Amino acid sequence: MERFAEQAPLLQALREYLRMHGILTAKAAKDKKDSDNKFTDYHDYSEAISKIPSHRALALLRGEREAVLKLKLHLDSEIEEKTRTTALNPCELLIARQFSIHDQKRPADAWLIDTVRASWRTKIFAHLETEFMSSLQERAETEAIQVFAQNLKALLLAPPAGPRVTIGLDPGLRTGVKVAVVDATGKVLATTTIYPHPPKNDWDSALQTLKQLAEQHQATLIAIGNGTASRETDHLAKDLIKKYPQLKLTSIMVSEAGASVYSASELASEELPDLDVSLRGAVSIARRLQDPLAELVKIDPKSIGVGQYQHDVDQNKLAHSLDSVVEDSVNAIGVDVNTASPALLRYVAGLSSKIAHNIVTLRNTKGRFVKRTDLLKVPSLGEKTFEQAAGFLRIANGTNPLDASAVHPESYPLVEQILRDVSLDVSGLIGNQPVLKSIRPEKYANAQFGLLTVKDILHELEKPGRDPRSTFKTATFKEGIETMKDLHPGMVLEGVVTNVAAFGAFIDIGVHQDGLVHISALADKFVKDPHTVVKVGQVVTVKVVEVDEKRKRIALTMRLSDGGTARH
Repeated sequence: MERFAEQAPLLQALREYLRMHGILTAKAAKDKKDSDNKFTDYHDYSEAISKIPSHRALALLRGEREAVLKLKLHLDSEIEEKTRTTALNPCELLIARQFSIHDQKRPADAWLIDTVRASWRTKIFAHLETEFMSSLQERAETEAIQVFAQNLKALLLAPPAGPRVTIGLDPGLRTGVKVAVVDATGKVLATTTIYPHPPKNDWDSALQTLKQLAEQHQATLIAIGNGTASRETDHLAKDLIKKYPQLKLTSIMVSEAGASVYSASELASEELPDLDVSLRGAVSIARRLQDPLAELVKIDPKSIGVGQYQHDVDQNKLAHSLDSVVEDSVNAIGVDVNTASPALLRYVAGLSSKIAHNIVTLRNTKGRFVKRTDLLKVPSLGEKTFEQAAGFLRIANGTNPLDASAVHPESYPLVEQILRDVSLDVSGLIGNQPVLKSIRPEKYANAQFGLLTVKDILHELEKPGRDPRSTFKTATFKEGIETMKDLHPGMVLEGVVTNVAAFGAFIDIGVHQDGLVHISALADKFVKDPHTVVKVGQVVTVKVVEVDEKRKRIALTMRLSDGGTARH
């Protein structure tokens, strides 16, 4: 048996055969079969191990960890056999052939064949099964982390509503609705708590409070967290807008994932030391509508909740991947150095948490920065750090218009040369498309500035400091659709994508339970990766296919013209 198990070419052949013909089966544990609702899809399940998608693999492995499922790897030939035979299976035959073992009617032949069988079943297969299950876990984790990263990027780069005075509402029933008004820069102007819902039902007083706050601070937006009592609170906002049209308010539902984590964090205590923890959530919801990226960077990415089975994957790998996504997103958009929080600044390339805090401290004591080179006065921010970070830091309305763009200071001499050639000042060149289109980039390419760099600079000067995020848009939830009981097949609704997984997309349609558009129902064509069709935060139109209240499942389709067939 030792000799059989130590033949490297043979082991590789057995590994390859098992990879092509291995079937993973799952059965419910006898004592859990009747009580389990979570893993019912896997109580009697089998699938080729090479084809199991990441979400299914993680679900199966979690079911096994929770002792609900029993997983076993088999050869497909063993599953096809209805009765146990004494014949060697294909892998056992490979071993036998390698060592020329077959029944030659000799006294020891039966014993040798039994040894081949024992080698495979008790030694080689056990080793390969462990290897394959580890490989399945690793592959599933890698894909799950990749999906989480894609979703997080879409959420971070969601369109901002912009610098407008906003009322944030953190809904609640018995504890009341927490209210926070923030100005265009996110500074807290007022906070209070209203009780429009049971048991107090103080609806009219709540309306009056919101009306007074909107008038006093000239608010134009109402951001409503999408947690408990969100639809009831949305009704309150709609009633306010209807009764007082002169206020010109717009109400928008906002994902509050992670808001409670931020409220209780050390960072929130530093930013909002005088506010009660419960009111900080309303501030976060308001700011999240104004600029999702600037607010979400204050929360541990893992707490934002756009992953699948995120607690089942390697937490260090996940954290590293998500931090990279946040850093890439922040640097892609750029950061206004005069309004950014330390949490946002620390994700700028080259800046540490210490330097980020030093920037804000200097800003608070000496006033706003008027040019990029002022950053060199920040303690611990040396020339090397400045060189790395400057291109991602913006200074709006400063002494040099280029400081508000993505053009790096080391490229300013090139821009000055262009200005001399076209006889314009910076203000006259920025945004001047006819002149910029007429400039030949080849003329300015040299050893220091390559052709692509020159093209990038000219492109940036056309729309300096442009935000790569798309235009802000929000979904309108249908009136009267508040719970799963209000849904019926064939209903067409508007919703927001809350999560994208390998098997489809979850959509918030305003009933406190996200619906699922299976990958097969995302488009009229074959879809290999759902991320090519939808992304987190996107507004979509869907049709209800099936409602299963018992299992809390809503099947939706984005194929509105085909009668809406989709599978779970």
